[in-house]
Amino acid sequence: MDYILRATAADNQIRAFVINSRDLVEEARSIHNTSPVMTAALGRLLTAGAMMGCMLKNEEDILTLSIQCDGEAKGLLVTADNSVKVRGYANNPDVMLPPNSKGKLDVAGALGLGVLSVVKDIGLKAPYNGQTILVTSEIAEDITYYFATSEQTPSAVALGVLMNRDNTVRQAGGFIFQLMPGANEEVIVELEKALNSVNSITSLLDEGYTPEMILEKLLGHLGYQILDTVPAEFKCNCSKERVSNALAAIGRKDLEEIIEDGEDIEMSCHFCNQNYIFNVDDVKTLIENSDRMKSK
Repeated sequence: MDYILRATAADNQIRAFVINSRDLVEEARSIHNTSPVMTAALGRLLTAGAMMGCMLKNEEDILTLSIQCDGEAKGLLVTADNSVKVRGYANNPDVMLPPNSKGKLDVAGALGLGVLSVVKDIGLKAPYNGQTILVTSEIAEDITYYFATSEQTPSAVALGVLMNRDNTVRQAGGFIFQLMPGANEEVIVELEKALNSVNSITSLLDEGYTPEMILEKLLGHLGYQILDTVPAEFKCNCSKERVSNALAAIGRKDLEEIIEDGEDIEMSCHFCNQNYIFNVDDVKTLIENSDRMKSK
């Protein structure tokens, strides 16, 4: 079972989030049948979304991470809530690329140039919307840049997905360490030393490190306290009712044409690929409900 550790360190000068996300990334891969490079890309963004969802304060709060890019991937979308139910999809799940110069899955090559958008719907009149360019298109560095420029929070972000030879997910996880206002220089230096001692997050996971062990390795010398452990999962909240609302939004004229055709129509959820069938009577009901709402 995937989970996130939420912790503080160095007398509350650092806040930390560490996640093992293998199961949820494998669930996404299975649902969307993503190629290895797109499993890595979507898996990294799902992992980041889960940790950032854990930062939300209220049950109703929703986080959306969106990448729009000019590479073959065509973009990614991930949403999460504060109970760390995360979902997402890739616009083009079939991208195939050779490894990059380091022999790794070429996520940056799949994304190309683009923009990262972070939307937080936290119950205000308008959602918070932050946007930054993709500085490396490797996602972890782009999230780091977002935190620095849009939230003015110095952060260290690591995200990784390691694949098996059969293209299933072998390991996935990450961490976000953030310096709180007033963090002293000694703490900053010690944190940098610890981070420089790690080759990659997936190498730690593949060596058998748990989130607890990662915290101990990187923050143990600074003194840390685990605040809570939060289960994380890939879970979609779609339903026939939600999809019917999207269908109703196409307008009365188009709905009447569907009725005239007399054929069932099938709609699927982008996030989980669940299919929903609407027959003529369903469409008639949508029109009747719409008329009823307008007459009130």
